[in-house]
Amino acid sequence: MIRRLNINFLKRNELDSIQLNLRHIFTSIQVFCDSKKKNDSPLKKLLDDSSTFQDVSKEYKQQWATLPYPQGTKIRKQGEFYKKEKKDPRDASIIIFPGQGAQFVGMTKGLMKFPMAKDLFELANYILGYDLLKLCLEGPKSKLDQTKYCQPAVMVASLAAIEQLKEERPNAVANCMATAGFSLGEITALVFAGALGFERALQLVKIRGEAMQLAGEAYKGGMATVIYGPDSKLNQACLKAKQWAVDKGDPLPECTIANYLFPHCKVIAGSESALEFLEKNLNEFKLRKVKRLPVSGAFHSALMAPAVDTFRAALKKSEVTDPVIKVYSCVDGKAYKDAAHIKHQLPKQIVKSVKWEQLLHTVYERDPGEYFPRTFEVGPGTSLKTILKQVNAKAWDNCYNVSA
Repeated sequence: MIRRLNINFLKRNELDSIQLNLRHIFTSIQVFCDSKKKNDSPLKKLLDDSSTFQDVSKEYKQQWATLPYPQGTKIRKQGEFYKKEKKDPRDASIIIFPGQGAQFVGMTKGLMKFPMAKDLFELANYILGYDLLKLCLEGPKSKLDQTKYCQPAVMVASLAAIEQLKEERPNAVANCMATAGFSLGEITALVFAGALGFERALQLVKIRGEAMQLAGEAYKGGMATVIYGPDSKLNQACLKAKQWAVDKGDPLPECTIANYLFPHCKVIAGSESALEFLEKNLNEFKLRKVKRLPVSGAFHSALMAPAVDTFRAALKKSEVTDPVIKVYSCVDGKAYKDAAHIKHQLPKQIVKSVKWEQLLHTVYERDPGEYFPRTFEVGPGTSLKTILKQVNAKAWDNCYNVSA
């Protein structure tokens, strides 16, 4: 059974007042349609699996739109994408959002000088039923790091950081052509792109975080970063580790790639016995390093399956609209087609690998000599910028961090 959220909303007049103050957070969309039809060249074959290169993506045409923030806290429905003439990439931007693990005590302190960022947290406090801003600023770290708290914290902090970007580089928001987010950050990206309203998205993240934490507590698993070389046998190592867990009588044996980060670096999720096998036998499979991560569960693996139905049911009841700019999915590295595609695919993300490396290849596919757009990592931490350098150095040259 799905647990009901115990959310105490404001009185109508109080909520209206806060929403009025937030109106400037979500600026008006103004989309220009070009009268001249131009055919966009299809994307080339994309890297779908950094180890095997077995799958290829379908071809699709690039779709361009302008500013993703409509008026009001409730995102206005957008019926379709609007085509416009492709502008110089140097005038365009891509905005990416971090996921769980980017949080730290003291984040958002520098954003409190922006009134709209403060108002965003005030509304979040009412929706969640606790003081999220205080938790971000003061901790304790042990509480902030819990999945059910850090997921809402990272999402709201990232959207609040958009206020700083709007102040410092308003054209970066106005000329944003695409967005993406790492795991949890994908929901932040969907809010930014107008596919989800802020209020409902925050409720969904609360449900997601609680469900994933419960799944992690029900069966103890973990995650580890693996560094390997071209002669390594990572896939074979995972198969052997899972079989080792089976032989030991593990009730839920698992060992799988959870995150594709960059060449020769992945995150493995699995049961405790499987991870122990990798740590003890890394030399046999020519793995260079296996480092455990301080997480409470085997995220993006089959061990998170109990959380999927809970999140899917909540998403099914939510209003989702077509995003007004491209939003790329971590599940396959491709852009969402429409609202129906989002509802179908987003729940899968909980148990599927985060194909961030493949996503970056898709987003930054360029012809020789073509300029790269500016990229902004918006939210706590700088991990996504670091990963981008390993995947595409030219794109990294134009990447900037707007820290929460």
